[in-house]
Amino acid sequence: MDGPSAAGKSTYAARLAAALDAPLLGTDEFPVPWDGPVLAWWPHVRPLLETLRRGGTAVYRPYDWRTRAYGPPRVLRPAPLLVLEGVGTAWRGGPADLRIWVDAPYGVRRRRAVLRDGAEGLAAWEEWGRREAAHFARDRTRERADLVVDSGDPPGASAELARDLLQRGGQDLGGLGA
Repeated sequence: MDGPSAAGKSTYAARLAAALDAPLLGTDEFPVPWDGPVLAWWPHVRPLLETLRRGGTAVYRPYDWRTRAYGPPRVLRPAPLLVLEGVGTAWRGGPADLRIWVDAPYGVRRRRAVLRDGAEGLAAWEEWGRREAAHFARDRTRERADLVVDSGDPPGASAELARDLLQRGGQDLGGLGA
């Protein structure tokens, strides 16, 4: 599940994971600085996904952006589906079997970012937005998405669309579906 910062990915991913009874892994659980590369989370996530793909249990310590510290260990057990959410998760070289693009108008995202991060974080958010937009343009992420979601959809509506898409078939999720 991919899309620009503050588009509503985390909220939508939580709804989808609940609808699918699937574990959720968000890239915000890893220390990716605002001035870092868009895919800085990948070296942290890749070993977890490889462990799950082999049928093992993956353990990691989520990073808390507010306290700037790692939390207690979190356990991810193998499951038929995994919802992977965050900026860059649907990139061309990633493991997603189903790519969902979540978006919202710039003004909505900006307001959400201020509410989430405070006005003092707005300059960093704007710079991050330029880097993520460049990444999305190079990767053509939105154009390759299997489903595009406007985060203004009624609650649950888009989660139902994604669940139906998965159930209709054609996707070999191999335990790592996004």
